[in-house]
Amino acid sequence: MMRLKWILVILCLLALSPSLVGLVFSLIVNPIVSAELRNNPNGEEAREAMLLTFEDRTLPVNYLKEGNKVYIGVDGRWWRAFAGKGIPVSMLIIGETYKGFGELAPDDPIYIKNVFSRLRPTTPDWLPSWLHAQLVVINLDST
Repeated sequence: MMRLKWILVILCLLALSPSLVGLVFSLIVNPIVSAELRNNPNGEEAREAMLLTFEDRTLPVNYLKEGNKVYIGVDGRWWRAFAGKGIPVSMLIIGETYKGFGELAPDDPIYIKNVFSRLRPTTPDWLPSWLHAQLVVINLDST
């Protein structure tokens, strides 16, 4: 019973503090997922998530690769790194390293909705717009 009480307390704290959620992801969740993607590049996790490196940060993110483009949905504030002229990135996708240039998607709601319908097909339509992820488009280098 005491364990359940502490679990409820922790869940409430996480719900009340977005920065605490970010800390939990940074310290616990992201390192576990990153290790899985590196150590098991042919595993189930690697079919949906990749490692994205930009500005000396490496994060596991879900992705959609179509031709010479990779799409990612950014739920945190780090989407701002891609604002303006965009930035160079590298990616580990199913054990292969790619380089490219990432920038925010054009301000075209139809285009964004179309890509997200393939990237995150199970996202509910009733979510308020302020909870929607930012779409980043990465153009792969031709080399």
